[in-house]
Amino acid sequence: MRATDQMVCFGVYSASHAFGQAYRRVLAPWKLTYPQYLVIVALGDQEPRSVKELGEELFLDSGTLSPLIRRLEARGIVSRSRSPHDDRVVEVTLTDDGRALRSELSVVGAEIARCTGLDEEKARMLLDVVHDLNRVMRTTDEAIAS
Repeated sequence: MRATDQMVCFGVYSASHAFGQAYRRVLAPWKLTYPQYLVIVALGDQEPRSVKELGEELFLDSGTLSPLIRRLEARGIVSRSRSPHDDRVVEVTLTDDGRALRSELSVVGAEIARCTGLDEEKARMLLDVVHDLNRVMRTTDEAIAS
């Protein structure tokens, strides 16, 4: 067995890479990147959302998120506007075309699930473990930083 095969971090990294490849294939017909897809999904849960809120939820910095949102806006998928409560805040919403696209994208989750080969129970267990790992690592990282 290779040394990297015994490293949890490499296992997570490798799985993340495999997910990235699967999403690239599945999202190709819509000419979307995975981060663009995530923005559309997040806005489908709640809108409007500030750029800051989206960045915090998706773990994307403004240097990544702002150009991504500009590209989605250029395609007519989202619109940006200043918050009526604070003009320093930029809010993002799905356009009608964006909502229609989000509806089309509802097939993506099932296709990715098929790619994993996991049944629903194993997928739920894995998601629980990943959420726990993420929570602990982010808490530990915050404790180290302070």
